[in-house]
Amino acid sequence: MKSTKILKKYSCISTMKKYILVPLVLFFLFPVQAQKKNESYRLHIKKTNLPVVIDGVVDEEVWETTDVAKDFFMVLPEDGKKANETSEIRMTYDDKNIYVAAIFFNSSLGKYFVESLRRDFSFGKNDNFLIFIDPFNNQTSGFTFGANAAGAQWDGTMYNGNNVDLNWDSKWISEVIRDADKWVVEIAIPFKSIRYKKGVKEWGINFSRLDLKSSEKSSWTPIPRQFPTSTLAYSGVLVWDEAPPVTGINFSVIPYAMTNLNGDEALDKDEYETKAGGDIKFALSSSLNLDLTINPDFSQVEVDQQIANLDRFELFYPEKRQFFLENADLFANYGYKSIRPFFSRRIGLDVPIHAGARVSGNLNEDWRIGLMDMQTADDKDTGLPSQNFAALSLQRRVFSRSSIGLLFVNKESTTYPDDSEAYTELFPAYNRNLGLEYNLASSNNLWTGKAFVFQSFSPESKVDPENKGDGTTQAMNIEYNSQTWNFEFQQEWVDNDYRAEVGFIPRKGYIKLNPSLGYLFYPKDKKVLSHGPSWSSNFYFNENMDKTDYLNLLIYNVNFRNRSMFRILLIDEYVKLTRPFDPSRSGNPELSAGSEHHWSAVRLNYTSKPQSMFTYEIGTRIGSYYEDGTWTSISNELGYRFQPYVSLSSSVSYNNIQLPDPWNTTDFWLIGAKSDITFSNKLFFATLFQYNEQSENFNLNSRFQWRYKPASDLFLVYTNNHMLPPLEGRTSSISLKLAYWFNK
Repeated sequence: MKSTKILKKYSCISTMKKYILVPLVLFFLFPVQAQKKNESYRLHIKKTNLPVVIDGVVDEEVWETTDVAKDFFMVLPEDGKKANETSEIRMTYDDKNIYVAAIFFNSSLGKYFVESLRRDFSFGKNDNFLIFIDPFNNQTSGFTFGANAAGAQWDGTMYNGNNVDLNWDSKWISEVIRDADKWVVEIAIPFKSIRYKKGVKEWGINFSRLDLKSSEKSSWTPIPRQFPTSTLAYSGVLVWDEAPPVTGINFSVIPYAMTNLNGDEALDKDEYETKAGGDIKFALSSSLNLDLTINPDFSQVEVDQQIANLDRFELFYPEKRQFFLENADLFANYGYKSIRPFFSRRIGLDVPIHAGARVSGNLNEDWRIGLMDMQTADDKDTGLPSQNFAALSLQRRVFSRSSIGLLFVNKESTTYPDDSEAYTELFPAYNRNLGLEYNLASSNNLWTGKAFVFQSFSPESKVDPENKGDGTTQAMNIEYNSQTWNFEFQQEWVDNDYRAEVGFIPRKGYIKLNPSLGYLFYPKDKKVLSHGPSWSSNFYFNENMDKTDYLNLLIYNVNFRNRSMFRILLIDEYVKLTRPFDPSRSGNPELSAGSEHHWSAVRLNYTSKPQSMFTYEIGTRIGSYYEDGTWTSISNELGYRFQPYVSLSSSVSYNNIQLPDPWNTTDFWLIGAKSDITFSNKLFFATLFQYNEQSENFNLNSRFQWRYKPASDLFLVYTNNHMLPPLEGRTSSISLKLAYWFNK
């Protein structure tokens, strides 16, 4: 039996060669350019012994002698020309901090547009200034800091050349002042808050400004408009007069203490508990960090926004826990969104984490490392053993911006309640993944892509002898993105035996081919910025290359100069079910495996301009569905702000499914409402209400946060989960948590 499976697998690999060959050849069909695109844009930074006061008033003597980054380039609505709005950036440093003073003049008078004073604001909804720092000048990773015109802060880590993870928070200060003619921001970033290589005197850097009054996005260096201003391939160079100072002992302790009251209506009891723990950060070098956590608590983390789910597979929700976020890309970015060999939300799922350790950062300008180990508690009620989670990631830069990475993930069950097979079958003794990944990024960012292969190792199942637990996944894609043309080809294969218990693999036993092509027109029209069609197809096969699904999308996008957007999608979809499925997702009878279904539909979506105090997004889906039925959905998101202190939003989704007997009519609502009150950029209150008729759940989450010192917080959090009839049950909790960041 085993030999038959192996022969079948390798026969499948042989069949796939012709599909893999095209993207593989394309990886090497274009020149690899070593020269940095904007190398000539150089800003010199000099050390100062003069005092710098962070008050938003650029009147210190030191600012009179610094270099000035000015004459910004327009990125949107048009590129290749100078910006209409004038910006000036100055930088200096001392032994402890990097200082930035930025002045943004207004060519036309008018009110500023800001969403709120909430940290890590939405880029497109705020007048803002952002700094992108690439300390290793490798054009792939770095840090970002910034502020909106009302003083809300923005910070995050950068990865994959332009992506930003805003879940990362660091310790720094800023101050903003504004009048009708200009707004000014001053920033102090401690050297201890970032990672950089000792002795390196040239960093990558760029500055971005978004001015919603004029709908102009600009950058210090010229950037083609199809790319975000965060694209490190187009950053300039920050030239230090001497190597940045060695920070010496860089040691932080972040203890917390909390108390909470949990109530459970079904058990008719309340439980009161206190808890303490904390994190330790220790800089092994200026570019490599050791993080330790003991008895971590994540009660203050924002709850997930619920989504109506009519899909056959599990939904993906992002990681939000702070401990997992710095250099998170070292672990989390292997694979694709639908093939993640490592997904940190699997760690500590419904059980406490006892302790964890992580080493992450840059060894030098070419090598990065990530090493993580976490130990969780057991759950005697379910039989879940205590488990150890370990991961090792090594990345090596090749060419100008590409990289090769190795990832090893190990999940080990350590102590079972007893030795019965029931527990070892439900919770296997181990699951391991080992693989390689190549990430492609050309120096001009026009060509990107990746290729990877992973092998899983698990004990043989005694219940299902066909599932050996040792499986393979392999995939690759190549993408070309110019101002007018976008082309991509992606191929995936996930073996039916592939298991990633510390990953996110919603679907197994398939081969997928995904070509796409798009084109954009740039008219001279005063209202329309760009418009154009795109086409995308997803073809799914089983491992014998028998067709199981396809999804064809024909899309037309219209982007307006005021930053509003309109989209129409034509959908052609076919499904041959590989397992029974209830198309209403409401507990009704299931369609049989092997049954075939084909339908078409149209989707419309419009997003209003962000400058309005009242913003909205509306969408609808009309068309056929399983079993010659119909599925109609209407959704909208509404927002109103009393800037900068109050932001109100709501989301409403209605789905109506008409199917033959026994499903008949199924309809359900998903309603969410959020109030976000920001008394200052240090004092926040937010409440999220969610009503999900599909899962028959009512959820309320309120969170008060006082950032009484940089990176030090007091949280008061209330949560209520209420099951709706005919289901029963209500749980609630109220938590008070205090955390303080000690630095040395």
